[in-house]
Amino acid sequence: MIEAAMIWNEPNNKSHWDPEVDPDWSLFADMVSRAGASIAAVNPNVTRVLGGMSPIDPLWVKRLEGHGCLDAVDVIAVHGFPLDWNLWSIHDWPAKIAEIEAVTDKPVWVTEVGVGSFGAEEVQVFGVEKTAELLIGRVPRIYWYSLFDLPQEWGATTRHREAEGSSYYRHFYMGLIRADGTPKPSLDSYAKVASEMGLMQWFHYQDPRLDDAVKWMRRLGTKKLRTGLSWADSFRPDAIDWFDRQMEALA
Repeated sequence: MIEAAMIWNEPNNKSHWDPEVDPDWSLFADMVSRAGASIAAVNPNVTRVLGGMSPIDPLWVKRLEGHGCLDAVDVIAVHGFPLDWNLWSIHDWPAKIAEIEAVTDKPVWVTEVGVGSFGAEEVQVFGVEKTAELLIGRVPRIYWYSLFDLPQEWGATTRHREAEGSSYYRHFYMGLIRADGTPKPSLDSYAKVASEMGLMQWFHYQDPRLDDAVKWMRRLGTKKLRTGLSWADSFRPDAIDWFDRQMEALA
């Protein structure tokens, strides 16, 4: 059931790793090496994925290669949100993939790609359809972010929150389904490619949306899901029970 394990999430993004603490990425590289070895020791059949980089940066990949930690992973992952946060066009997706392929012989997965409906829901429809056109068949794995909108009362993981202006509020409009449970027009577009484009959906601790998510994914025909236990939730006394609850629901 578990095909792969991802080591961290968007490590070259300041919201997820502090470059002032680890300016040369040596601490991160050591963590990757240790985590990769541990995963292989427990189950050598699980694919080890380097946490999806955001921004897409081949020089960062070369830096990690210099530390020797890429030997501990099997896949390099990238994240991209060209209509919301990135400073490049959605049409540049093939070129961005090629940039990473040029510096590694490992497969490249797109483990988060999304287009929000903050400006207009029609934009998200275009985003789903264009992403599918550009990436299906180009990379082995694609995960659309996300199934559900993030409820605004939950808050988003980012360093500067409301100070980021519209960039912050876009976090709450990335789903194919609104926070109130109603589908957006983009859901129909996604349904056409659900068997080839997976979903990336974070489930918060004791997330009440879990069972609804399973129902939607079965209805849509989604074959692949990227999710997990957050670093913060892993410190809860019943963290493993919550993770098991997720796995049982998704089985």
